[in-house]
Amino acid sequence: MVKKTAKYRRYTPAERAQALERANEIGPAAAGRELGIPDGTICNWRYDAKRIVSKVAAEVASKSQEPAPQAATKPEAAKPKAVAKSYTPSLRARVLEYVAQHGVTAAAKEFGVTRFSIYDWQRKVDLHAQGKAVDSPVTGSDDDQAALRDQRILKEWRASAGLGPSQVRNQLRRQGFKVSIHTVRCVLEQHGYVTPKVRRDPVHDQNFEAVRPNQVWHLDFLHRYINKQKIYILILLDDFSRFIVGAAIWDGERVAAVIETFSAAVARHGRPEKALSDGGSAFHSWRGVGRFTDLLTELEVDQIIAENAETNGKLEVLNANVQKELFDPEKFFDLGETQRRFLAWVNFYNFRRYPESKIMLRPAHRLDVKSGWRGWARHNQRLFRNSSSWSVGRNLRCVAEVMDVFSKIFSFSLRSASM
Repeated sequence: MVKKTAKYRRYTPAERAQALERANEIGPAAAGRELGIPDGTICNWRYDAKRIVSKVAAEVASKSQEPAPQAATKPEAAKPKAVAKSYTPSLRARVLEYVAQHGVTAAAKEFGVTRFSIYDWQRKVDLHAQGKAVDSPVTGSDDDQAALRDQRILKEWRASAGLGPSQVRNQLRRQGFKVSIHTVRCVLEQHGYVTPKVRRDPVHDQNFEAVRPNQVWHLDFLHRYINKQKIYILILLDDFSRFIVGAAIWDGERVAAVIETFSAAVARHGRPEKALSDGGSAFHSWRGVGRFTDLLTELEVDQIIAENAETNGKLEVLNANVQKELFDPEKFFDLGETQRRFLAWVNFYNFRRYPESKIMLRPAHRLDVKSGWRGWARHNQRLFRNSSSWSVGRNLRCVAEVMDVFSKIFSFSLRSASM
């Protein structure tokens, strides 16, 4: 026997409205019996109708409470960032005198100072009077210390415009003036310093450092244009101390220039154990034996040819510093001025410029301390100021002076050993 399924009855909106009206009059149960509609259905219709009415009433009430639209106003300006106040020693003394007469609260209102600052000043003044504190808040100069600091930083930077923030900080640190690298960078950027963009490719992680002076010398040419004249700057660098043992400006990259400059450096500083250079034609001959190689063989100096730029990287960095600190910011009138300024920079690099390292010793000091030759670097500084002897080593008188100094040092060492 097949069971019949119940059919759902559908009501029209008119029937719903009639049922709700009769339910409000005689109740849901009586209206259901009268109209033939289940009383549960009528109760659901009544609940849905009340919910819709309450929702519409809430929307109407919210719209009536909305404020009237106002004209568009300009956005308020952002409040300036609060900056800590700075008080001069004379102003602090005036505040403390006022406190002694009228009290702390009156002085705070009169001078716009917080009571906590006044109490702190009083405590520090008492400690200074008792000898328990070195500084007092009411003693000292009224000059702006920040302005004096900026002037000192700019003075050091303008003396050598190629120096960066860390190098300026090292120069000031050796003068007994402490300042952070961040502060130096902010001051320099406010006065036109632009941080250079450096791209470094990690090629290798192998580092070499000589353990004594004259163990390794680096040689390389730097090419530059002075107006329309191309010049070739030859630099010889001691690996251990970073001391420039030889430098000269030539009109070509020739073997004779290398031999003359190298010989003058040997006469002045002694013979190195090794000479490191690239494979340029002035340093090395790929067919046979070159003249510079013959000279190194005669002096019993090992020649090392760098296969890539990183092997001779210390001198490559020095070449970049020469361009950044001397040739890029300066314009030269002629070759004579170029040579004078270049020799002045070499003297500055060897005897007054501090490197970016933990040792914080200038090249001449590091060379002097390690070798133990007292007064050797100071004597060489006097010789380096003579541009004619420093350029290519043609001044025999200065070479004789150097040899005389070496003979005195050697004789003094023998006397010390005998004693």
